[in-house]
Amino acid sequence: MFDSPIAFPGLFGDWQFTASSIAVWLGEKPIYWYGIILGLGVLAGLWLCSHQAKNYGLKEDNVLDMVLWGVPLGILGARTYYVIFYQDLFRNESGALDWSRVVAIWDGGMAIYGTVIACVILALVYCRVKKLKFGAVADLCVMGLMLGQIIGRWGNFMNREAFGAQTDLPWRMRLWISQAYSIDVHPTFLYESLWNLVGLLLILLVISKGRRFDGENTCFYFMWYGIGRAWVEGLRTDSLYLFDWKLFGQPIRVSQALSVLLAAAAAAVLVWNLAIRKHSAENLMVNVLAREAAEAVEETEEAAEDAPAAEEESTVSSEAVAPECEETEEEHGDSH
Repeated sequence: MFDSPIAFPGLFGDWQFTASSIAVWLGEKPIYWYGIILGLGVLAGLWLCSHQAKNYGLKEDNVLDMVLWGVPLGILGARTYYVIFYQDLFRNESGALDWSRVVAIWDGGMAIYGTVIACVILALVYCRVKKLKFGAVADLCVMGLMLGQIIGRWGNFMNREAFGAQTDLPWRMRLWISQAYSIDVHPTFLYESLWNLVGLLLILLVISKGRRFDGENTCFYFMWYGIGRAWVEGLRTDSLYLFDWKLFGQPIRVSQALSVLLAAAAAAVLVWNLAIRKHSAENLMVNVLAREAAEAVEETEEAAEDAPAAEEESTVSSEAVAPECEETEEEHGDSH
């Protein structure tokens, strides 16, 4: 029920929040709050990345390029990921895919990991073309992505979706599934939003300040988000499942399995680079570019200082040659 009240009885008593999931109507076409909130998340991520770009040796133009390509590819990736694991929802009576439903993203059905996968591929290609370090670009992008996730999860709140199993915890969320029946559930959208907020603050205030290799923010993001998402996914009731596969007699949740793998892989890469290889911040792309720029300025200044000296030598040489030429002319004159 997209227009039903939402309440947090353990926190606010009888107070209820009631708002339609539809923000406005354009003729007969509804514009959902979900899409508006996602758009705000993209803009906020763009602002953050533009503001932080110089700290990673990048320019605002790089950020704009990535956003212009990343938004449509991210939507495509999110939808593709969802359709792959929920194919039965998009089949017609004959069992074939109903492409009219596949492309109808306005009816809902996207997965954040599809966006992440699409954006990683885009970043790899972009870095190769522009000759940039992938780790530095990724370190910047994950901050914008995280802020977008923090804001975007509130679109789930407006849609009354992505909630967890029933609970009686003080912060439980009450949803009406009919006019006469309600359920108290885990507000998992809120869990994930707050978890990502803490992670983003850690990146901005701690991790990025002591970076020793390009890719450190990225590894922390996947480790932090992977741990949080694995926990949250275990509470949700609308998970995507890995076909009919089971582990210990239980169906495998796609996002939960992927989260655990990504968190473990990211932790391993962090340990390898910080404890074994022991990188130095001197090799960060931003510091390498700063040194190259400083060396270029020094060379320019040295060339400017050498120019007057060379000009003086040229003048002295010209003056020395002039008398010799005069003497030669006089000798020729005497011989005649």
